[in-house]
Amino acid sequence: MTKILIIGPSWVGDMVMSQSLYITLKQQNPDSLIDVMAPGWCKPILERMPEVHRAIDMPIGHGEFNLKARRKLGIELRSEGYDEAYILPNSAKSALIPWFAKIPKRIGWKGEMRYGLLNDLRPNKKAFQYMVERYVALAHPKQAMVNSESLGGLDSLPRPALTIDAQVQKNTLNKFGLSTESKIFGLCPGAEFGPAKKWPEAHYAEVAASVSKEGAQVWLFGSQKDVETCEKIRSLVPQEQQHQVVVLAGQTSLIEAVDLLGACDTVISNDSGLMHVAAAVGCNVVAIYGSTSPKYTPPLAEKVEMVHTDIECRPCFKRECQFGHLKCLKELPASSAIEAIQKLDAIAVSKC
Repeated sequence: MTKILIIGPSWVGDMVMSQSLYITLKQQNPDSLIDVMAPGWCKPILERMPEVHRAIDMPIGHGEFNLKARRKLGIELRSEGYDEAYILPNSAKSALIPWFAKIPKRIGWKGEMRYGLLNDLRPNKKAFQYMVERYVALAHPKQAMVNSESLGGLDSLPRPALTIDAQVQKNTLNKFGLSTESKIFGLCPGAEFGPAKKWPEAHYAEVAASVSKEGAQVWLFGSQKDVETCEKIRSLVPQEQQHQVVVLAGQTSLIEAVDLLGACDTVISNDSGLMHVAAAVGCNVVAIYGSTSPKYTPPLAEKVEMVHTDIECRPCFKRECQFGHLKCLKELPASSAIEAIQKLDAIAVSKC
C-alpha cells in the first residue's frame, strides 16, 4: 500500500480542480491512501472527494512562513510513513513540511527555490495549458510528461466530482425553506480574486429577470462579502418577480453552498471557486470571464458555455482593471449569458 501526502492549494477553485489528480492516482494504484493537507475550511470539500482518505488541517496561515511550526509539523508526520508527497502550491515554504517529514519521493513543479526540497522536480509547467493538466501531469513519470498532448487533451482527463448526500441536501433545503419543485438557476456574482472578475450587478439582474419571468427560481450564492452585491441584484429585478429570487450569500456554510448548488439546474458564475464547485456537482454552467481566461481554468462541467468579450486588453489576469474602464465586463451584455442558457437548454431537450 502506497501512502501519499498532498500539500493542497488554498483557493476553493484550485482545491476542486486538484481532485482530478487524486482520481488519477487512485486509478493508477487503487490501494493507495491519499491524505491532503490544506486550510481547515477545505475539510468539508475534501470529505466530499471519495479518493481522499483524510484531510489534515494546515494550521499555518496562507502566506505565513513560520519555519519552526513547519519543522514541527513535518517531524510529527514522520510516523505516518508516507511514501510520496505531491506539492501543488509553487512556493518554497509549501515544500518544507514533506522535506522535514523525510518523505522519500517529493514531487512538484519548479517554483521559488525548491531545489533539494523536491527530488522529482518538474521544469516545464508552462508546456501544459490548463491548471488541471498541471495537476494531473504530476501523477505521471517526468520523462513522459512533455506537454499537454502527453495527457491526451483536456477531455480525456477525469473531471472533479464532489459527492452529494441526498439526505444532507434535503436537510439543507429544509433549513433554508427552499423547494426544488420548479427550475432553479444559481447565480454566483462574487469573485474573491478582485473586481476585474466581477460582472456588473445590472447584467446579473437582467439574467435573473429573464429566467424568473419563465417561472424559474433564482438563488444567489456567495460569502458575507457578497451580500450587498446579491441584494443589489435582487432589488434590480422587477418587483413582481422578486419573490422568486433568494439571497443565500452570507447565510450558508461552504458545504451547504455545495449541496444547494447541487440542486440547481444551471449556474451562471464569474470565474470563481463556486464556478468550479458548480461544475463538480453536475450543474450546467455559464462561465463569465473578465480579466481571466477559460484557456487556463475552465469549469470542468459536461455541459458548459463560456462567455467573454474579445476586447484587445483581455485577458490581463489583473485583480483590478489597469485602465479603470472594466470594458471586458461592462461591455459583455446580459444577452450573451441568456443566449448561453438557451443553448444549454436546447442541448438538454435534444438529448431527451
